[in-house]
Amino acid sequence: MAPARTSRAGAVGAPPVQPSFADLDPPLRETTFVVVDLETTGGSAETDAITEIGAVKVRGGAVLGEFATLVDPGRSVPPQITMLTGISDAMLLDAPRIEQVLPAFLEFARGAVLVAHNARFDVGFLKAACRRMQVPWPAAPVVDTVRVARAALSKAEAPSVKLSALARIFASTVQPDHRALTDARATVQVLHGLLERLGSLGVHTLPELQDASRDVDPARRRKHTLADHLPAAPGVYLFRGPGDQVLYVGTSGNLRHRVRSYFSAAEQRDRIKRMVLLAERVDHVQCAHALEAEVREQRLIAAHQPPYNRRSRAPDKASWIVLTDEAFPRLSIVSRPGRHPPEHCLGPFSSRVRAQAAVEALQDAVPVRRCTIRIRRVAPQGTACALAELGRCGAPCSGREPVDDYAAHVARIRALIRGESDEVLQTLLDRLTVLAASGRFDRAAALRDRLSALVEAVDRGQRLRDLAGIAELVVAQADGSGGWHLAVVRHGRFVAGGSAPRGIDPMPVVDLLVASAETVLPGTGPLPAASAEETGTVLRWMARPGTRLVRTSAPWSTPRFAAARWRSYVEAAGLARRQLLDHW
Repeated sequence: MAPARTSRAGAVGAPPVQPSFADLDPPLRETTFVVVDLETTGGSAETDAITEIGAVKVRGGAVLGEFATLVDPGRSVPPQITMLTGISDAMLLDAPRIEQVLPAFLEFARGAVLVAHNARFDVGFLKAACRRMQVPWPAAPVVDTVRVARAALSKAEAPSVKLSALARIFASTVQPDHRALTDARATVQVLHGLLERLGSLGVHTLPELQDASRDVDPARRRKHTLADHLPAAPGVYLFRGPGDQVLYVGTSGNLRHRVRSYFSAAEQRDRIKRMVLLAERVDHVQCAHALEAEVREQRLIAAHQPPYNRRSRAPDKASWIVLTDEAFPRLSIVSRPGRHPPEHCLGPFSSRVRAQAAVEALQDAVPVRRCTIRIRRVAPQGTACALAELGRCGAPCSGREPVDDYAAHVARIRALIRGESDEVLQTLLDRLTVLAASGRFDRAAALRDRLSALVEAVDRGQRLRDLAGIAELVVAQADGSGGWHLAVVRHGRFVAGGSAPRGIDPMPVVDLLVASAETVLPGTGPLPAASAEETGTVLRWMARPGTRLVRTSAPWSTPRFAAARWRSYVEAAGLARRQLLDHW
């Protein structure tokens, strides 16, 4: 089959879509900060109390408001604290208690980012006060100018990061004096100086500012410019290293934001940190929506085999159970179903172990042969094995079971695969019930797990084959903003994707997508046009709420006796298995 060439179209004549704040973090110049400073009776948030709160609200370099009040701590101020701050017991006689002050401060700071110099101290006292008052802490983002200063300034430039030292470095017009409002005003000027310094290093949003205060390899942080050209849109990104080698492929709903995170402390995976140090550039493919991005990611990983990706490198690697093409078919586990007809293929399985469990389940219910010898259709000359003596095989190898009688066993398996009957599953469940009732719990548990593996495989295989059997589907999914994400699927393969924003008639976009979509010439086997991974991805996307079928070349239906009826059993079996593991 020719390499995939998906087509993508947007709405005809549609204006560019403005990214929302859900897709792109607002810049720091549009972020509201409340810079706060406290004075207290001591250093313990649990045993000491607040004596003064000072705060300044700023945005874009402009002061929006100030908050300042003394607070009656309900105890005497230690002499050494009075000497440091100048706050005495006499000054606090008529001051309000924290129960009166805290609600007003929380309202003043609502919706803003809290900033403090040594934020652990100030925020710790505020949280402790909330706990004592049984007031929920608003969980606002917090920025600590001490940690930011350590990241932005070298040791030579700032041997000390005390507030007074930083105020001198940034030529603050306000010098701290251990009074809350004065120190908060000085911290505002220090904050602005730090933001100006960090801006030249690519720190422009709140997440980047918070990340700047964490320890990150400078060599990795310096590579943040590799993301500067990326759009804040869904798509696939490719890290490329020496010799243009593709090192890693990923997908995101916001390419710029996601790739930037690789150069920050948010990335904790050691192998990915090593990859970033090797990267020389980042390519991207902008996509119409998440489905197109995920499918393109899978195809690019399969094509380039990037060394730092762990999944999707072998999308066709799976295990299948097939009925062999013989006079007396047997069950065989293969990596590819090849030319076997769909009704002779069961799967795909995520591992050979799961496939073997399903084979054993089928052999428990249906007396198909287990030997691998070639049996002649006429006058076979084999010797019956022990399984025949136990009644678990009809011994066609010795001529005891003719072709027509043996075909009835194969027909039961085919009926299960096609969804025409779930009699095999019911037979196994009845046997499981008998084992449990007789106290043979070990054997019952083993049969339970085999039956669960079989049901899961039959269910998944039926759903994938049902989708792959339809020559063309056009699917629409609500984009959450009054528009539609659109996809064209042929034989389970994604062949075109686009979008119709709110206010745009989607049908001309659908016509354009169908006309420009990749041509699919289906092959043989249960999934004739795409890997099980891709068809499964399409199926999951179509199953999301808000999805609509726009066009279909044939009805999309589920067999009457499909294994979907047994999903509750699989859930119960999984719960029982987990409970047993937890017990041990």
